[in-house]
Amino acid sequence: MLRLVPNDGKELVEFSRSKEVSGGADLKVVNWGAKGIESSKYARVVPGDTIQTFRNFVSAIVSHQVKNRMHRDGLLVLFDEFDVIPSKGGLGSLIKSLTSKNLKFGVCGIGHDLMDLVKDHGSVERLLEQGAIHVKPMSKYESIAIIERAEELFKGKMTFSQQAKEQIAQAAEGYPYFVQLLGKECVAKANELGKNCVDNVVYTAVMEDIQKGRSFPTLERSYQRAIGSSEDRQLLLHLLADQPEEETLFDEDVGRIFLKKARKDAEELDINYIDQLIPRLLDSNFGPALARVPENPGIYDFVNPVFRLYVRLRQF
Repeated sequence: MLRLVPNDGKELVEFSRSKEVSGGADLKVVNWGAKGIESSKYARVVPGDTIQTFRNFVSAIVSHQVKNRMHRDGLLVLFDEFDVIPSKGGLGSLIKSLTSKNLKFGVCGIGHDLMDLVKDHGSVERLLEQGAIHVKPMSKYESIAIIERAEELFKGKMTFSQQAKEQIAQAAEGYPYFVQLLGKECVAKANELGKNCVDNVVYTAVMEDIQKGRSFPTLERSYQRAIGSSEDRQLLLHLLADQPEEETLFDEDVGRIFLKKARKDAEELDINYIDQLIPRLLDSNFGPALARVPENPGIYDFVNPVFRLYVRLRQF
């Protein structure tokens, strides 16, 4: 499914499949607007050939929708969370062959370097290098703006105290997704307590639930899978999560961690055999919680930076 939303926000265009043609299916465009619902055929699905289907699809969008109906110059296709795609084979070549003055691609993702995102076509990496934009964590004021927008949507039925807004923004450390998670949890707690304002009482209750593993079941399951039944591994995970984040060129927001910096603290806490505790944290069968930085032995990243924030808030 692909959606195009014009600047005025009045028309939502959604492409879907329709089995009206024998021997295959057509991709159709449905417009929701003041005139009701319209439907027009644009591109043929090629059975068993996803790449050619995508080519037909994009070509039809640019010709019929972008230029003729929207009167725009071109189309930008964004691949969000590109780093989580398990197999990227062929995507680099596809992007390279389709890129033109009328069609551009944007790749959003977290990686150690650009080659982690696109590996199958070297020239694509050069294109990404030229147009790479490092997205830093949101500022406190931007995070608070997310909450204030939610207040507007609640239309006075639920509000946040200024103190609660700042506490949520500080705990989220610039990650908008965690702002949303904390905000949603605070609203649920306020409803549970019969309050229509998220204040310090509500926020404190939410933090207590997080510390005891009673909130965010998905993150809590990841936490339990990572530590297993080992208290030493649990403590090591907390030591790694609390380590000050290192600044790097492209992914300073991810936060690289250095095992050698954790060894001294681990020894003081009587954590032995660290090298035997680390493998589970790297094992995909249990997460993984961490990923090695290939070019630098002993240096790791948290695969999910939001999980790192959760570990920091979770009580040992």
